[in-house]
Amino acid sequence: KLEWSGRVLVSVFGNSRRTNNADVPLIVRPDSASGLPQGGGGMSIRQSTLGLAVTSPSVWGADFRGDLDVDFYGGQQPSAGGRTFPLLRLRTARAILTWAHGELLVGQDVPLVSGLNPVSLAAVGTPGFSAAGNLWLWLPQARATVERGTKIRLAVQGALLAPMTSDPASAFNTDFDVAERSKRPFVQGRLRLRWGQGEQQAELGLGVHRGWFAATGDSLLLGRGVMVDAMIPVGTRIDVRGEVFDGRGLRPLGGGQVGQLFGKNGAVVRGHGGWGQVNWHVTQRVSVGSGYGFDDPEDADLGTGATLKNTTMASYMIVRPAGPLVVSAEWRRTTTTYAVRAYQNDHLNLGLGFEF
Repeated sequence: KLEWSGRVLVSVFGNSRRTNNADVPLIVRPDSASGLPQGGGGMSIRQSTLGLAVTSPSVWGADFRGDLDVDFYGGQQPSAGGRTFPLLRLRTARAILTWAHGELLVGQDVPLVSGLNPVSLAAVGTPGFSAAGNLWLWLPQARATVERGTKIRLAVQGALLAPMTSDPASAFNTDFDVAERSKRPFVQGRLRLRWGQGEQQAELGLGVHRGWFAATGDSLLLGRGVMVDAMIPVGTRIDVRGEVFDGRGLRPLGGGQVGQLFGKNGAVVRGHGGWGQVNWHVTQRVSVGSGYGFDDPEDADLGTGATLKNTTMASYMIVRPAGPLVVSAEWRRTTTTYAVRAYQNDHLNLGLGFEF
């Protein structure tokens, strides 16, 4: 069975200050000396998404699901059209075999140890609270899960992930980065506890991460982390979700340590962070929510001009007024702290579109 899904979304947005990205800002940049206003507004449609899924009820005695998810947030061609000529981008692509007490996944997905994302239609191209506590980056991987229990289910999970530093790559030709030169995959493990069913399913997770980076000679630098995640329904209309982490060298997972991997004397940057969000499903067609995230690198590890801290708070409303139509409004305040001062940006986003 083959199924298609997607969302066509027009985003109308504005920023009060200068940011790293206009439509989905993650950090606030220092003011420019151009004399022009530091903020502005615009529109884009590149957070639209397309997905397909293939299901089969019996493959090696398991239920099979294969799915693919793409968007148009892969950048834009340097042309007169700019943001109106976005590039197609592969987000996730997974083959999943599910047995009664186990699961095998091969493909590209979120990190095993940080699989949650906040609810948002203003932060689709890059998930909400990125660089402010959310480790989200889609990575090629293979993972296995073994689960036991009925009402309360305990699972042990493990994954091997593609090593990378998240350094920018050239348009066509690529070379090994220092994570790939370690000749070791990233390794992650997680204990998962679940109870409830369907929309009332709750989940707690405790994960560990290990990654290696090549240094001069035959030595290796170690990245590591401990992560806790939770998704807890409160009654039938409210859910609380979030993640926290502590570790070093977590930029490859999606912006840990505010995207800073190496600091003074080439040492791997340490830090901690996390995010949380409360969502209230007022009716079947109206949802509201609010959350907060932060990423706080260890100041002693950072060099001159580094980012000392990044925080984001956000509130949203999503309305599905009729049929496939969807409307959203979101306010987000991000504060980025540098050695000289902190800069604050207010981001407003109105989303208009339809889903299928």
